[in-house]
Amino acid sequence: MNHSSTVAYQTEPDLSVDEFIQVLQRSTLSERRPADRSRLETMLRRADLIVTARTESGKLIGISRAISDFSYCTYLSDLAVDQDYQKRGIGQQLIRRTHVHAGLQTTLILLSAPAAQTYYPHIGMHPHDSCWVIRSDQ
Repeated sequence: MNHSSTVAYQTEPDLSVDEFIQVLQRSTLSERRPADRSRLETMLRRADLIVTARTESGKLIGISRAISDFSYCTYLSDLAVDQDYQKRGIGQQLIRRTHVHAGLQTTLILLSAPAAQTYYPHIGMHPHDSCWVIRSDQ
């Protein structure tokens, strides 16, 4: 597909849940997120930082949703880029801009989707061998 190369990045604390759902679907991240609209709305409203990527026409093509104390750590919970716009550096820009907005003194942390595990080392991120989780019961 031929898409314009101009992408606008900004923080959008009031992003609509409809746009959030649409970009999750177009990125396939929705396969690993709750399907409950109310829960997705809560995820958006309680995030500390939402960075978006939009085309010149205003179409949402990427999002980074993070939780941060803006001092020590930033957990990048969602990184989604529309499949039609992947492999253009948008994800890397969303990560960089999230880290800048949260504070470069913070450690940026994320849990990779299985299919994306080879992407993160490519953009300079380092694996951590000691991550532990208690899974949600959905």
